[in-house]
Amino acid sequence: MTFLADVVRWFADGSHWQGTNGIPNRLSEHVIMTLAAVVTAAVIALPTGIGLGHANRGGGLAINLANVGRAIPSFAILVLATQVVGIGAVPAYCALVALAIPPMVTNSFIGIRDIDADVREAARGMGMTGAQMLRGVELPMAMPMVLAGVRTAAVQVVATATIAALVAWGGLGRYIIDGLAQRDFVQVFAGAVLVAALSVATEVALAGLQRAVVPAGLRQRVSDKNETFVAPVPVTEAA
Repeated sequence: MTFLADVVRWFADGSHWQGTNGIPNRLSEHVIMTLAAVVTAAVIALPTGIGLGHANRGGGLAINLANVGRAIPSFAILVLATQVVGIGAVPAYCALVALAIPPMVTNSFIGIRDIDADVREAARGMGMTGAQMLRGVELPMAMPMVLAGVRTAAVQVVATATIAALVAWGGLGRYIIDGLAQRDFVQVFAGAVLVAALSVATEVALAGLQRAVVPAGLRQRVSDKNETFVAPVPVTEAA
């Protein structure tokens, strides 16, 4: 209980809410880094996944490459980037962009690819061109999966952006890294609470955006698709 009381006192200390090392400034740095990484990843990943899904070719290669990207630790990318561009915001930015790309590519590709073939045939029967079908049929129907990929990527980036503090950048990770260096575990815990709270807030905000943008029918369609099928257990009658 003493430790938790110390954490509460840390948050209540006015000095932790002011200046360059104050919570508002560190929070804004964290949010800016997250937004920059997610937007850059979206510009790269969404057109790639949507284009491959629409063409229905090259998806296997794209998903395999995305999975390879997931397998590479963000810390390893961070270390490699520091050897090329030095310390600061750029290596952290590169690592976070690389982290955000795989779920966006995978979800956007699958969202477009898995649209019912009968829906596409109906669109062609109405005289739609490929571009018209993509804009008017495929993208609206794939939007739940696309936004789910963006949401997953954003939450992962928020949680992982703490590593930016390892290369002399700011953000909420400063509290964790500096606290460990100073053996100030109250500050470490407070930093972890702030990162967790921002991750939850990001998840809730993007889930709300998804509900606002996607019609209820399409949300139910994706929910049904993602349900796990449980095979019935056969009942053996007693002889």
